[in-house]
Formats: sequence, structure tokens, C-alpha cells
Amino acid sequence: MQFLCKEYQDGNPRVRSLVTETRIHLVPSLNPDGYELAREAGSELGNWALGHWTEEGYDLFENFPDLASALWAAEERKLVPHKFPNHHIPIPEHYLTEDATVAVETRAIMAWMDKNPFVLGANLQGGEKLVSYPFDTARPVSETPATAPRPPDDYEDDDPELQETPDHAIFRWLAISYASAHLTMTETFRGGCHTQDMTNAMGIVQGAKWHPRTGSLNDFSYLHTNCLELSIYLGCDKFPHESELQQEWENNKESLLTFMEQVHRGIKGLVTDQQGEPIANATIVVGGINHNIKTASGGDYWRILNPGEYRVSARAEGYNPSIKTCSVFYDIGATQCNFVLSRSNWKRIREIMAMNGNRPIRRIVPGRPMTPRERMRLRMRL
Repeated sequence: MQFLCKEYQDGNPRVRSLVTETRIHLVPSLNPDGYELAREAGSELGNWALGHWTEEGYDLFENFPDLASALWAAEERKLVPHKFPNHHIPIPEHYLTEDATVAVETRAIMAWMDKNPFVLGANLQGGEKLVSYPFDTARPVSETPATAPRPPDDYEDDDPELQETPDHAIFRWLAISYASAHLTMTETFRGGCHTQDMTNAMGIVQGAKWHPRTGSLNDFSYLHTNCLELSIYLGCDKFPHESELQQEWENNKESLLTFMEQVHRGIKGLVTDQQGEPIANATIVVGGINHNIKTASGGDYWRILNPGEYRVSARAEGYNPSIKTCSVFYDIGATQCNFVLSRSNWKRIREIMAMNGNRPIRRIVPGRPMTPRERMRLRMRL
């Protein structure tokens, strides 16, 4: 925070561009009570777990709604996407009751995310040096759908319990953008911080492969909002001494800037009607990626995508869908891709059909005079 403010005032063009073109939200501590306890105890290895839980005893790593299991169960029953959405999955009702076992910090973060249309997020942690991306939940083997065999990946081992997100390639790009800019994160030849290297010398790993857990912030963010969220483990020492903070900052400074700049990669635009009025909650569908997003209250949207050419459609209740091809380039800067939707007459057609007993309405041929009976039936329908 101090760096952004100082560099902005000093005229740093990169920071000025980032601050003026990006809405940046920062939460200094997600678990301030636990952090205070751990900080007072010091940074020795035996005290690392002390600050893991909140004052009420909640583990915030696993306290968010488990929406991944709900999605996979719906997929097993062939309900996606017609009866169960592949995006913006609602929070279960039992999770919202007053007596639910949910931390006050978790409720605050969920309300904050519902209020703001976040696009890219990261939760910063310590004790390891890698970037973890969703899914964090491991899908049970029995529920994993049969898929066509795919060529082996040079960087990841096949694991039947791993369920990749539809945005797997994008998540890997985002994770690599941070790890590759870090001064030491990809130097995994020394091994991991405490165990073997789980990242195959890349500094990135899918959460379910490394540390499977349900109810993570990353999975919740991806399935309930438009936001792509990752966990970034900044360094091996969970609570560095004051003398070590400057070097830790230097290790992560470029990575933090590079990661934040990735929010401007992909496509963005407005969805409006023919009168220019914005359409909120319109659905943006990207061909080949089975995960949709929605427009914000002002009809605007942002979709992070890897470079390439995409078939994109915008859909909204009461409007005809619009489809166009949008190209994403390697340079930072999202491609403008706007949509204008015309109102659909399907709602009125359904009303007329219902008045007619949902029977087919006979087509009137222009130029042919109607019989008295046809004229009477038309008058009754109107």
C-alpha cells in the first residue's frame, strides 16, 4: 500500500496506470485475532499453527460453502446447465442461518464479494513458497465423469481425483505470472520449504493435488462470483523477523505488480439494449469454456482469457442473444467487446399461446381473404 501511494505521487508511469485504470481493494488481515496471537509468540516453527484459527475456533481455510460438491452432484444427475447453473451458484440456505457454524470473518468476506464485482483476487499467506489455484476440492473417484483420454501433460501427473476447472489454462497463466516474476519461487531445485517440491519445478500447483480441502475461498469465489481467486504463499517463513521484511518485499514486489496487471488481459465491454440502457445480470458465454459470468449493475463485464480467438455470446431474459468473435492478444490490455441486445417477443408469444390453450396458432397467409370463422377466431384471440 505504501509503495503504490509513494510511487503514484512520484509519477511512476506503471503504478499511475495501474492505480488509475484498476479498482484495487486490499484487506490487510483476514484473521486479525489469530495473527495477533501468532505475532506475539514469534516466528519459531512450533508457533506457526497458533494463529491458524479465529478467536471463535474457526478454520477460515475451510469455512466457505462447498459449492464444488454441489456442482458435481448436479452434473452426475445431468442437471447442468439447464436446471443447475455452472456459475453464480447460490449459497445453500442452511449456510445463511444465524446458528450456522460460520465465522463472522467469513460472513463479512462473502457480503463484501457480493457487493463488489471482483474480477481477480489473491489471498496472501506464508509458510510455503508457491501459488495454488482451484479446484482445492478433490472430486471423489466414483463421481469423476468418463472423459476421452488426453495426451500426458509435461508439467502435471494424471490423477483421477483431480477435477480441473473449465478455466484451468487461465488459472495456470495467472499462477505462472506471479511465480515467474518472483525472485526465488521457481528455484525449486532446493526442494520445498518443508517437504518435497510439489510444483514440478514451476512454483505453481493445483490445490487439490497439493493440499485437498473443501470450503476454500478460492473455490467459493470461482463458483459464486465472477472472480478468479488464487492462494499465494509468499515465503517459507510464516512470520519473518523485521530485519528480513525488506528482502521478502523485494522477492515479491514485481510479482504483485505483474499479477495485478493480469486483470487487464482478456475481454471487457458493455451489454445494452437498443436504446443504450445497460442490462444488468446478462450472461456472458465464452465458447469452449463451460463457465459463464454475469454483467454488473451497470451492464459492464470483464472476462480474463488467454490469448486467442473466442466465440462470445451475451444473453439476458427477455432479449434475443447476440454472438460475435472476440480476439485476445498477448499484450496487456483487454479487448473491447460490446453487445447490443434486441427485445425478444417470446414472452408475448407464450402469453398468446397460453390464451389459445397452448395449441398452434394458424398462420394467416397475406393476400388471402379470411373466412368468417377465421375472422371470428382471430378476434377472440386478440
